[in-house]
Amino acid sequence: MNSPGGTAMTETHSTRNEPPRSEEFQFSGDTLLSKIKEIIRAGNVRRVIIKNEEGRVLIDIPLTLGVVGTLLAPQLAAIGAIAALVLKGSIVIEKEVETPPSVTPSP
Repeated sequence: MNSPGGTAMTETHSTRNEPPRSEEFQFSGDTLLSKIKEIIRAGNVRRVIIKNEEGRVLIDIPLTLGVVGTLLAPQLAAIGAIAALVLKGSIVIEKEVETPPSVTPSP
């Protein structure tokens, strides 16, 4: 499936006993940093993994709740350096699995 901007996206869904939901986006070097910032702003992201064309992991960034601004600056600098060296690759993001609210029966 293609997402806006011409990047390919694959998505997997999980149940309670499976790992978090993940999505994968294809990128070219000049769009990597802006795509990462967009993904982080969207929220609910637990981890960002950047892979090269061969599928080798270049950087794996676990994101905890509340990681924003200056705490993320060193990782963004590293991503900028990777963008300068890598022409194409993929971004894998793991998102929090949204559990539906439990309904308690009324007496």
